[in-house]
Amino acid sequence: MTDAMTNAPRKIIIDTDPGQDDAMAILLALASPEEIEVLGITAVAGNVPLALTEVNARKICELAGKPQVKVFAGCDRPLDRALVTAEHVHGQSGLDGPVLPDPTMPLQAQHAVDFIIETLRDAPSGSVTLCALGPLTNLAMALRKAPDIAARIREIVLMGGAYFEVGNITPAAEFNIYVDPHAADIVFKSGIPLVVMSLDVTHKALVTKPRNDAFRAIGNAVGIAAAQMTEFFERFDREKYGSEGAPLHDPCVTAYLIAPQIFTGRHINVEIETKSELTLGMTVADWWGVTDRAPNAMFMGTIDADAYFALLTERLARL
Repeated sequence: MTDAMTNAPRKIIIDTDPGQDDAMAILLALASPEEIEVLGITAVAGNVPLALTEVNARKICELAGKPQVKVFAGCDRPLDRALVTAEHVHGQSGLDGPVLPDPTMPLQAQHAVDFIIETLRDAPSGSVTLCALGPLTNLAMALRKAPDIAARIREIVLMGGAYFEVGNITPAAEFNIYVDPHAADIVFKSGIPLVVMSLDVTHKALVTKPRNDAFRAIGNAVGIAAAQMTEFFERFDREKYGSEGAPLHDPCVTAYLIAPQIFTGRHINVEIETKSELTLGMTVADWWGVTDRAPNAMFMGTIDADAYFALLTERLARL
């Protein structure tokens, strides 16, 4: 989706904890300069600790041939609890599968939270979209430190939460929200327009063998690495869900910016559970409108998976 008035690419900051599926989301954005201008990538602790996520973000930029992209390291732990990571899914590096060289591009000296605040204050109000692929710690810290930026953000598009698909890290909670539910609570109460790519959507976007073969058949370094990444984390999910492939979660965020028509959802109220031991991190989505709580999120429910994978394959071929 480009800005209709100017046809200019949409300016975004990608907040991420790479992660193979994060990598795919970043590659899609970097391959789509007509629709998306990546102002910077901010790393957060999540799938693996921060020391790995910031390195992984730079590896992905170099894989894409985009070493000029600025990468910033952010928060190394959630706001109010110990860090939970997901090496059991993503491997010890977070990017297991392909062998990617150590990055030569620098990590920026500025803290990710300060970069987010400064960028939003310097840009025209309503011109920057935040794309959150991991726990929402960096975004919540920015809002806590500089409440004035909330009114300046065009939209937050995030991968997180679940309703009909329930949880993937606990019976009730999706991983990104569970890692830092207090940060998610701040973001969901911020009044900023939210688009939520929940497990209800991403579990309909499965990397089947033909779709993975299509990545490999691209034949470039990106396509081959993409196939190796999706094959790696697919093993875990196929065993867990008994499905024909693994959900490719995070690229739903960047795909939405390019082709919003492939998703459908409802504008509903979503609250984050922060106090219960049983359901901590649950996204309580009022899908059926049974409360009088004001809608605060476009909560996506379906995806045209064939169109999604066609878009990914077409764009990765450009890099």
